[in-house]
Amino acid sequence: MITEALTFLISTILGLFSFALLLRFYLQAARAPARNPVSQFVVALTDFIVRPARRYIPGWAGMDLSTLVLAWFTEFLLLLLVRLVQGGAFGVPVVGFLLLAVVSIVRMSIYILMGALIIQAILSWIAPYSPVAPVANSVTRPFLRPFQRWVPPVGNVDLSPLVLLIVLQLILMVPVRWLEGAVRYFLGG
Repeated sequence: MITEALTFLISTILGLFSFALLLRFYLQAARAPARNPVSQFVVALTDFIVRPARRYIPGWAGMDLSTLVLAWFTEFLLLLLVRLVQGGAFGVPVVGFLLLAVVSIVRMSIYILMGALIIQAILSWIAPYSPVAPVANSVTRPFLRPFQRWVPPVGNVDLSPLVLLIVLQLILMVPVRWLEGAVRYFLGG
């Protein structure tokens, strides 16, 4: 019972923090408006660790790699702590957990994009001038453009978000699940 509670606490706290760091990375990469409640919340939540990390982890090609590395390290720490709490041996292959953290970051990235697509679709119908709309638009725009060229509007309704959601779900089902299975096999369970 205590093991389940500790696992829940570790997964929740570190998982949400990793999500916030990854969201900050994507908001910066997408050049989302900084004067937005979502952006300001994410920056305020993660600034205490991102600013010092920038001294040691430089950016690359205009991207804040320190935020991405911190998200990956938080996922690694989450996986390692959960394994140790659940009675895992200390001879845990660290390389396997490093790779599993990469797979977790890829999965979380896809979920962030899917969430932004759903939020954007809902807001376009009920509150197109919401302060969250420009954030969702800036995150989804680079991914939607290719699909908007392929999928023509049907009755003035853009179906490209639906097609992109289907593609993202297929990516989660096949390559991401395969990668996770391969890494877990390497870990021995």
